[in-house]
Amino acid sequence: MNKKPSTKKGLIRIWNAFVYSLNGLRFAITQETSFKQEIGIYIVLLVVLFFLPLPFIFKCLLFFANTIVLIVEIINSAIESIVDMTSPEYHELAGKGKDLGSAAVLISIVLAIILWLCAIYVMINKDIC
Repeated sequence: MNKKPSTKKGLIRIWNAFVYSLNGLRFAITQETSFKQEIGIYIVLLVVLFFLPLPFIFKCLLFFANTIVLIVEIINSAIESIVDMTSPEYHELAGKGKDLGSAAVLISIVLAIILWLCAIYVMINKDIC
């Protein structure tokens, strides 16, 4: 069994938290297939977003919605990792936990899609606020 790292204080704690966060992000980018796919789409949409003739606030909303998808995917991956560690055999509650995490990802993707459809509608109809 691994020993828990000692607790740091002050700036060292903040620095360590930053490094742990980068480690988690690196893991998501290199090991999580869904996150890899979503980060690819995210980058493409970010470039597209830069060139769209939309009001700044609308661009901010789209950026926020796209970023929420990545955040929720990371949280879902964390839930799945913990469930897999604590419940290697199938358990109904473990399945529910994974399904709920997946549902959160789905809702975040639907939110992003709806906002992108609204953006397309605004551009086609030149109905900018």
